[in-house]
Amino acid sequence: MAEEVQRKEGLHSDTHTKEIDLVKRDPKHLNDEIVKVEFEEVVAEPEGYYSLSQVWRLTHTTFTVSEYWCYRLLTALFGVPLAILWGFLYACASFWQVWAGVPCLRCFLMELHCLASTLPICLRGICDPLSHAAGGLLLSVRLALRKEI
Repeated sequence: MAEEVQRKEGLHSDTHTKEIDLVKRDPKHLNDEIVKVEFEEVVAEPEGYYSLSQVWRLTHTTFTVSEYWCYRLLTALFGVPLAILWGFLYACASFWQVWAGVPCLRCFLMELHCLASTLPICLRGICDPLSHAAGGLLLSVRLALRKEI
């Protein structure tokens, strides 16, 4: 309702200043299936081959902490440049869609509409006489079915 009032009055909300959620960072659950890798999914000891419990705890801790800090380091180094890259690519895709894709599609559909209105007339002018001629030829054909024993 408020958006309709804003549209009528010529007002718009700026999407660049909206609040971001620092706690729930994947609200649409894009990465539920692909990113969650636990220690037990990577390293597992079969029955009868157990390392020392201290070694097992240390490897678990090492894996978890190194994964955590490696992710932090990689996002610190590459997060902003990749955000710029993805922003640029999505801006280019949006620009292309708004200024080239949709206008070309609309133009094509206008031409297609013109063709769609003239094509049936042409087809009736060509195909109808041919169909009547073929029907006249086939009208004289007689089929006789016999069953021989």
